[in-house]
Amino acid sequence: MSAFPDKAQIVIVGLGGIVGASVAHHLIERGWTDIVGIDKSGIPTDIGSTAHASDFCYSTSHDFLSTWTSLYSIDFFDRMGNYERCGGFEVARTGDDTWMEEIRRKVSSGKAFGTRAHLVTPSEIKEKFPLIEEDQVQGGLYDPDAGLVVPRSQAVAGKLVDEGEKTGALKAFANTPAKSLIVDGGRITGVVTHRGTILADHVIVCAGLWGRLIANMVGEDLPVMPVDHPLTFFGPFTEFAGTGKDIGYPLMRDQGNSAYMRDTGDPKTTEGGQIEWGYYETDNPRLCHPRDLLEKEEARLSPSQRDLELEQVMEPLERAMELTPILGELGYNETWSFNGLLQVSAAGGPSCGESQKVRGLWYCVAIWVKDAPAYGKLLADWITDGRTEIDHAAIDYSRFYAYQMEEAFIEGRCYEAAQKIYFPAIHPREPYASGRGVKRSPFHEREVELGGHFMELGGWERAHGYAANAHLLEKYADRIPVRENEWDARHFWPVSNAEHLALSEDCGVINLSHFYMFDVAGPDHVALLEWLCAAKIGGDGNIGKGIYTHFLDDEGMVRADLTVFRMADRCRIVDGADAGPRDFHYVKRVAEDRGFDVTVTDVSEQFTTIGIWGPNARENLKKVAADPAGLDPENFPFAAIRRIEIAGKAVTALRLSYVGEQGWELHMAYEDGLAVWDALRGLGITAVGVETYANSRRLEKSLRLQNADLLTQYNLYEADLARPKVKEADFRGKEKHLEYRARDRQPAMLCTLVMTDNTDADGVARYPVGTLPVIDPATGETLVDALGRRSYTTSIAYGPTVGKNIALAYLPADFAHVGRELTVEYFSETFPVEVAGVGYAPLYDPQNLKPRS
Repeated sequence: MSAFPDKAQIVIVGLGGIVGASVAHHLIERGWTDIVGIDKSGIPTDIGSTAHASDFCYSTSHDFLSTWTSLYSIDFFDRMGNYERCGGFEVARTGDDTWMEEIRRKVSSGKAFGTRAHLVTPSEIKEKFPLIEEDQVQGGLYDPDAGLVVPRSQAVAGKLVDEGEKTGALKAFANTPAKSLIVDGGRITGVVTHRGTILADHVIVCAGLWGRLIANMVGEDLPVMPVDHPLTFFGPFTEFAGTGKDIGYPLMRDQGNSAYMRDTGDPKTTEGGQIEWGYYETDNPRLCHPRDLLEKEEARLSPSQRDLELEQVMEPLERAMELTPILGELGYNETWSFNGLLQVSAAGGPSCGESQKVRGLWYCVAIWVKDAPAYGKLLADWITDGRTEIDHAAIDYSRFYAYQMEEAFIEGRCYEAAQKIYFPAIHPREPYASGRGVKRSPFHEREVELGGHFMELGGWERAHGYAANAHLLEKYADRIPVRENEWDARHFWPVSNAEHLALSEDCGVINLSHFYMFDVAGPDHVALLEWLCAAKIGGDGNIGKGIYTHFLDDEGMVRADLTVFRMADRCRIVDGADAGPRDFHYVKRVAEDRGFDVTVTDVSEQFTTIGIWGPNARENLKKVAADPAGLDPENFPFAAIRRIEIAGKAVTALRLSYVGEQGWELHMAYEDGLAVWDALRGLGITAVGVETYANSRRLEKSLRLQNADLLTQYNLYEADLARPKVKEADFRGKEKHLEYRARDRQPAMLCTLVMTDNTDADGVARYPVGTLPVIDPATGETLVDALGRRSYTTSIAYGPTVGKNIALAYLPADFAHVGRELTVEYFSETFPVEVAGVGYAPLYDPQNLKPRS
């Protein structure tokens, strides 16, 4: 072992696991030459999840990022010579039609995101996996790229570290836990260990189960928790004796039973001669806070392997024996079986990226073996370039609010996540049950009285519709379809569509309290936002305006979508609840890195917002405004900001519309919100749920949503949001933006699609939710553009005014033509669609006359 260094470019805390080793490998690939890796135990780890992981990989998922990370990692392991591409089944039992539907949905998602998963029959399953009882299954899917990391991910981690050390760019130190982190002026400067202190420019936490404890050293937390994963072994199983194989049959998932199984190959291999059966507890998952983990010398097996009582899993095991009787025929290997700790997230994905409090401190935790190499690449690219080739909003540690870091919240959400690792299927609109009621509008009780159907975003309780408006269902009965399919109807309230139609006939008020707002003030506030925004911010002519704009990254891709209120002494960013925290931290970091003299202050909870829209919005607003004439078009132009007074309360009104109707966003102090709401509602104005704003009318108006339709994989021209002229002032991404502008045509365009027939094979009208692949009917293949980007729906909703299902999707240039007929796939069934618009192309009020009326 080399002498312990006193400085490095990067220190990796937790080098011994597959995540830390993958990060080190990819940093070296990107040209970093002075990396130190430490671990609290062995390298490769003998105590972390990597040491006991099942090591199998499936690529099937319902989101693009997860699929991409799995496919990249599978290919990475394969290129290393450490992957057995044995294939894998997911089966639905006879009589379990619900899970068969989920399998069909997975196959369609696979087509969207690039897997080769396809449906198979019981006989095809039996042929490749003879241990199964054919009459117990009705069908399934087969993923030919599923497989096993061999001989173990633990060995691969060791191999990556050895290779890194041979380059001279990496120094590895086992049995060297981090005792504390050194922070100076808000920036990481080093790590303290018992061997000495290492000064560093960056510190990356890849400590897995112990990651929260490292974050705690700087007063942060990570919204993840370890959970027991019962892992059992049965044998001896000698089917593959003498073959030298680590696995003989394909993998098999029985997710309707929340379980999986595989053989362990030749008895002479690492874990050979057994059947491994794993289970994820759905009723009472056992979480463990990292501070309660045993030390190595205290644990019977290891800190990440806890004792298992067979009674713990007896019921699902008995169900497994019905499907695969061999589990009851072989002996139970008690000494091999255990509860393996793995991590679940309170936020639907890993925690990666730079610390919110400490510059140069990075996290990469809650990542499973099947995704580890890809996360190594993402983090290495992120640190090196400031961006990743795949949009990383869904995993960025900056996305979290403070309340999401509270211990009770983390435990509650992690408990829910642990219950649903395998089963049941998670609906695209599925709400959490825990951690609710964190933030409420000042008129929340009024919404409760109206029978609000609440969902949550950014901690805010938002009514998607109101039971009090049920009478509108009768009025618009012929325009609001019945969603006969339960999946299509789940977490949706038909009254939302009735409210949508009522707003367009008269007027409605919408609770927009979820807006994330932060102020940028100080001598350089205009200069900073001029640099960040693609739209012009500077100039006295912009004072008093609301400027819709975007942040681009260095590659000219769309990083943020927001509105800037240009005030005399500051700018206020009005952002979405989902994207707001990321953009807040991003603005602060850019200001620091480029030396702008500004203060950036979160004011979200100081203010609240109400939208008032509809053909009678002005007429109604005049009735409660202290100066009615001030609302006339000649006094209040479109996109202008004015101070008005309602019910004696000061209100900042922005004349803008996200629902395609005349009206305003009304911004006021939080404590004034109830009075303003009551004044408007006192006029008899209908309360309209946020479903109209966020989904149905947004799609009818071809409006884009950040982190869904707007991603760092696409540029502003492809999204058709670029301004006619590029401003003279320099801004981030300008050079690439001009390069894209000069193209004869873009490789892809965001298009509006309408379903021309939504009736399925059973004669049921379907109203899709989630992500659907867009397919060329001539070939049956998912569309792929010249840059390798696949076409799938980025947003989809039924538009009651238009009377059709509407979707947005990026289409390759050759297919982006109005009238082009294509297909989409939903639950493995094909439906025809037509390109109704290329680029920004509203189906409702295409000339945008109503908002300007």
